Amino acid sequence: ASKGLTVVGCVGEKLGDREDGQTMDVITSQMKGYVDHLKDEKLWSSMVLAYEPVWAIGTGKTASPEQAQEIHGELREWIKKNISDNVANDIRILYGGSVTEDNCDALVKKPDIDGFLVGGASLKAQFLKIC
Repeated sequence: ASKGLTVVGCVGEKLGDREDGQTMDVITSQMKGYVDHLKDEKLWSSMVLAYEPVWAIGTGKTASPEQAQEIHGELREWIKKNISDNVANDIRILYGGSVTEDNCDALVKKPDIDGFLVGGASLKAQFLKIC
């Protein structure tokens, strides 16, 4: 972000972390790395975040819309408390855990999910249904 580029920073937990109830501990630890390097609040305007649960990448498994919203909402609250209200309100938080044409409509209706980071599904014709 300090070089004038838009950065997509990814955060997410492994399955064991989720099962142990450690999702937000893992994500906040990852976020602290960004906070340490983006000390000037203006730099956050060049940052997009993506919640990408590691256990869902390329597996066909996905967080339910409710699970994804829960994490996105908690992440936005953490940003509000640890960075600023402005950054929390302005930053785009994408969901990137096995997004498909079957789950995109329900996910995008959630208030804190601002879009998608699509990986393997972007190589298939069905990708156009996600757009």
